[in-house]
Amino acid sequence: MIAIVDYRAGNLASVKRALEHLGHPSEITDRAERIRSADRVILPGVGAAGATMENLRALGLDSVLKRDVAAAGKPFLGICIGIQVLLDRSEEDDADCLGIIKGRVVRYPRSVDGRPLKVPQIGWNRVHQTQPHPIFTGVPDNTHFYFVNSYYPVPDDRDAVIAASDYGIAFCAAIARGNVIATQFHLEKSGAAGLQMLDNFCRLKS
Repeated sequence: MIAIVDYRAGNLASVKRALEHLGHPSEITDRAERIRSADRVILPGVGAAGATMENLRALGLDSVLKRDVAAAGKPFLGICIGIQVLLDRSEEDDADCLGIIKGRVVRYPRSVDGRPLKVPQIGWNRVHQTQPHPIFTGVPDNTHFYFVNSYYPVPDDRDAVIAASDYGIAFCAAIARGNVIATQFHLEKSGAAGLQMLDNFCRLKS
């Protein structure tokens, strides 16, 4: 069973519907014991870093995700805000995050070369695979994916970056470190390519 972490965020049902379409059983849950017993875990959603972390802590799920999922070697996928809270700290709300992957989350610049940059970034962007990873099996390089973000992750270890994109500046679009994988873009809203990546995650050997 795949546990979709319920921390009172939006878009969880969209991920569940995508998994059902692919034939993978899943459950939206905020119960620590269900997350611990799951075969793999997905942390998706939309929202602000501060509220996300506040809800995870209130539910006691921050320590579960760190200790019983990430550190235990369970396949773990973060999507959108789910990539950002994996890092140490976010400029959004000046929030302390999970610290599963070292680094920080920063806001897109307000302008680039004197030209205003519209923030949040909303829409389809080309994603370049900077290094091979099984999550990209069957997905051509430079495929377009759907983004909705005002902030982006900056991991300390550049080797953790498996994909990049460009929105006025080049930025990290996906990371992987061992059993932990995460994307800045919405897999569940990115058509066939996004579904392929979700399916790939569900089929990764644990």
